[in-house]
Amino acid sequence: MQVQANWENQLLALAGKAPRLSASRPFFSYQTDNADLEKAYKKSAEITKFHSKSFYAASALLPEEKRSAARALYAFCRTVDDIVDIKQDRDCELDYWREIVKTASSSTDDLVAVSWANTLARYNIPRHYALQLIDGVARDMYQTRYQTFEDLTTYCYGVASTVGLMSMYIVGFHNTEAIPYAIKLGVALQMTNILRDVGEDYRNGRLYLPREELIQYGIQESDIAQGKVTDNWRQFLKFQIERTRFLYQESWQGVKMLDREGQLAIGAASIFYQGILNDIEKHDYDVFTRRASLSTLGKLAKIPLVWIKVKAL
Repeated sequence: MQVQANWENQLLALAGKAPRLSASRPFFSYQTDNADLEKAYKKSAEITKFHSKSFYAASALLPEEKRSAARALYAFCRTVDDIVDIKQDRDCELDYWREIVKTASSSTDDLVAVSWANTLARYNIPRHYALQLIDGVARDMYQTRYQTFEDLTTYCYGVASTVGLMSMYIVGFHNTEAIPYAIKLGVALQMTNILRDVGEDYRNGRLYLPREELIQYGIQESDIAQGKVTDNWRQFLKFQIERTRFLYQESWQGVKMLDREGQLAIGAASIFYQGILNDIEKHDYDVFTRRASLSTLGKLAKIPLVWIKVKAL
């Protein structure tokens, strides 16, 4: 399958040229005592474990310092995403987080903000990636449908590729040639989320699947509303899964451009999420009445495969 280059170029332009990675070790610039900081990172870890067992398991493969930073990143993303779904004064809340990103500081009362501000400063994470993530999440407030896959990739970039780009600064990378691969992995991860959550998202008023492709497979929005698993639906999801797997495959070469201690964690995230696609297939493409997942035992069983694939790089 050939993936069109136009959307890739568009996302690369959004990413821009990343600053050079500092050769020096991360530093602590957030002024607080260690007990407060430890409490803040612990809170972020709890949020990560509760909301994403896959991310929690993959980040467990990082050294302790980077593991804490990765979970602070996740907690930031989760908190911002919840603002759009739950909070009433959403614009004000999002502006609050934009200010935290710009200043890399916060009051000690907000534990997630404390750990995230510390992580931003210590790992020199480009601020524009974090701001793009906030804007990407905010897009859910005014756009609930996407006409083409190319349109959808810009959303995937905002809410997922930016996470991959920020993660690069935490795990470490050799050069900026890793950027296109991080972007593709982000699109693949978000497409996996979209395919898994079709039913739940639709009940919340959102349909991320490209309308143009739904029409090509003879699927109407009313079919999705009724949760119909028809032959057309199966063929549609087969196509979506095939394209998403291709993106995972293409992004894999970027793993070798990361620092050695981060390769296993990012490789695990890729393979764990692909397990969700397998589960969708296993249950006859029913993403309406159940949520596809990979069990804890399933994740543990895949660790040797991750290790072998990373070693082969």
